[in-house]
Amino acid sequence: MTDLRAPVLIPESTAFNSVAVKWVRHWNEHLFSFAVERPASFRFRSGEFVMIGLPGEGGTDDKPAKPVMRAYSIASPAWAEELEFLSIKVPDGPLTERLQAVEPGDQVYLGKKPTGTLVLDALLGGKRLFLLSTGTGLAPFLSVARDPDVYERFDQVVIVHGVRRVNDLAFHDELSARLADDPLVADDAATRFHYVPAVTREDFHTTGRIPALIESGRLFEGLEGEPRFDPETDRVMLCGSTAMIREIASMLEHLGLTEGSNANPGQFVIERAFVD
Repeated sequence: MTDLRAPVLIPESTAFNSVAVKWVRHWNEHLFSFAVERPASFRFRSGEFVMIGLPGEGGTDDKPAKPVMRAYSIASPAWAEELEFLSIKVPDGPLTERLQAVEPGDQVYLGKKPTGTLVLDALLGGKRLFLLSTGTGLAPFLSVARDPDVYERFDQVVIVHGVRRVNDLAFHDELSARLADDPLVADDAATRFHYVPAVTREDFHTTGRIPALIESGRLFEGLEGEPRFDPETDRVMLCGSTAMIREIASMLEHLGLTEGSNANPGQFVIERAFVD
């Protein structure tokens, strides 16, 4: 019989919510997902990020250590009853070394003010929406692709997820099934959602970096429209490695697409909070 440990509770904070972990899913030795309860007052737009953290270590009774906080994109859509996140496991990382060990019932800190530019408000209307990601950059696009509003604004929604190894393709089965189990977008996604997983360091049906897939036209296979980005009809969101974002942003600008923001919507957006 396995002994169940008591949930790890954390000190209350005036700056952050203390929320309970609902579930944890370990994809492999360096990638995991987890979800926390959603406070009744917490509002966000699909694609935004928020601060997540744990109490700092050390300190004294008179001067406790500051919480260790990091920005995490919310992977669940704005209508969801829980808040889902996708994280890497950084060896000796100040936060992830401890965060990866949480179990259901444990508490973590949750910021009170979500924000970000990977939202529909920062894009002009169009026909095709491309969500280009590497690694854990997939997280905000899991949120966007499960939001009914995106299917009101676009005829096709395309998630592209580039990783090194096949087992890094988190949510592969759910995305391959075109979100068939989603209660709000399954019907629209069945014909209008497309998923392009790509692997760079192992054999797979689609191999290569995302910029190469764009240049060769492979990224557009199976889609309606031209095998290239069209400034008139295509809109793009980018999240992932700095190198990928800079390379594709330059490519998009060369094609005539302009970067947007919440204040001035455009034809593509990046989350600058995560770019060096």
